[in-house]
Amino acid sequence: VQLQASGGGLVQAGGSLKLSCAATGSIFSRNDMAWYRQAPGKQRVLIAKITPGGQTTYADFAKGRFTISRDNAKNTVHLQMDSLEPEDTAVYSCAAADQITTDWLWGRPYWGQGTQVTVSS
Repeated sequence: VQLQASGGGLVQAGGSLKLSCAATGSIFSRNDMAWYRQAPGKQRVLIAKITPGGQTTYADFAKGRFTISRDNAKNTVHLQMDSLEPEDTAVYSCAAADQITTDWLWGRPYWGQGTQVTVSS
């Protein structure tokens, strides 16, 4: 397994969750890492990405509530999610690619399995 996501679950509105995505070293060190989510009946969307150098980009809905970070010692990327809302309910997936933009993953993409996040009202 090249990307292994974990940390999803059920949380009440206003609560927090931290997702983690462990990657093999060769993938982690050279690629942009990102988190996506897909809600029922909707398209998958980019939440946030982080470059090997630590530069971050966020979707507008994630700014101020979600934080992406990378632990280089553990080849792991995290997504800290605070002030969760029922609208954040979705399957969350991590990905890696040479370059990740809002609309595309450039180069060979890698995907982890999804992890369900459910926010109750």
